[in-house]
Amino acid sequence: MREFSERITKLPPYLFTRINQLKREAFAQKLDVIDLGMGNPDQPTPKVVVDRLVDTIEHHNSTHRYPQAKGTPKFRKTVASWMQRRFGVELDPEKEVVALIGSKEGIAHLAMAVLNPGETVLVGDPAYPAHFNGVILAGGETYSIPMKPENGYLPELDKIPEKIARQSKLIFLNYPNNPTASVIEDKAVFKDWVAFAKKYDLIVCHDNAYSEVTFDGYVAPSFLEVDGAKDVGVEVHSFSKTYNMAGWRLGWMCGNAKIVAAVEKFKSFLDYGAATFIQLSGVAALDSWPDTARATSLVYQKRRDQMVQGLQKLGWDVPKPKATMYLWAPLPANFREMGSLKFAEKLLLDTGVVVAPGVGFGPAGEGYVRLALVTHDNRFHDALLRFKKFLSPEKPKTKQPAQKSS
Repeated sequence: MREFSERITKLPPYLFTRINQLKREAFAQKLDVIDLGMGNPDQPTPKVVVDRLVDTIEHHNSTHRYPQAKGTPKFRKTVASWMQRRFGVELDPEKEVVALIGSKEGIAHLAMAVLNPGETVLVGDPAYPAHFNGVILAGGETYSIPMKPENGYLPELDKIPEKIARQSKLIFLNYPNNPTASVIEDKAVFKDWVAFAKKYDLIVCHDNAYSEVTFDGYVAPSFLEVDGAKDVGVEVHSFSKTYNMAGWRLGWMCGNAKIVAAVEKFKSFLDYGAATFIQLSGVAALDSWPDTARATSLVYQKRRDQMVQGLQKLGWDVPKPKATMYLWAPLPANFREMGSLKFAEKLLLDTGVVVAPGVGFGPAGEGYVRLALVTHDNRFHDALLRFKKFLSPEKPKTKQPAQKSS
């Protein structure tokens, strides 16, 4: 058989493929698995959204037909209205919004729509794997921007070599961030992105999938809020985390009309877009904001508090994030030489607790693991008990010499 596409062979092993293999091994050993690996929401989709879906499918047969690749007018108008209410961003729903089959699809298709083979894309490191895998599938090359904890995991654009910046075409950024859970505290950062993009004629794609999963009064901004952002870029949003609609596969891209049009054109040749009944369910979700979104965030905030406090009591110093459903945890001191993948493997096979190894998010993720807060509330107590045993294993008791009988 002939060789397959070089683009496929260049892809790294998908992070969760190895994790799933380990889970199967754990199940085979009859382990009780607590899965904190994948960011797969465990809470139910809001009833108002489910009810809208059922009613639409049952009473509106036209929604069973092929959808529009760009999204229905109602969906795009609702998105534009929500962006204005939430961020104060004005959008033309006809030209500056396109529906997506989830943000992951949009990220990959953006790369395919705008890149020529061999062109360079700037990607944060660590990063959501779709940011670099999408580039590889598009035939592009990635240049990693190291994200450092001492800098709040923000991109140090001034440290990108001039030659690299000039030959790059696209930059992917993501805040609130997956996997590090870092956030944008000052919108002036966005102004720096715009200036950098204009200087080097770059497209900016801001992945804002976690904008509504925030805690302690933190309110996540939109890249499109700052002057000039629409001149250079787009922003991607998702229903998966905010409304527990991960399996529904729905999101949107908005911003620069020319970039949106390129993605829409690409999608029209490749897929028919998200199902119309799913889009109308998305309308119901956005209309239910902020109540449904706030309810979801409160659940994650409670879980965050329980896990951070519990881990810190065990001596595992894990930062307390202001957003996302993740904890980005440095490996405990006595496990650092092991590396994140071996740590995750040992943890799973010894305890049944699944975490994501940091190296799966890029080389700069080594030395960390990501914990997704996506299991039943009463399971976090169980997970902490297992962590306690794993981190402080009992020393074997020394055998006492037998007493001689007198």
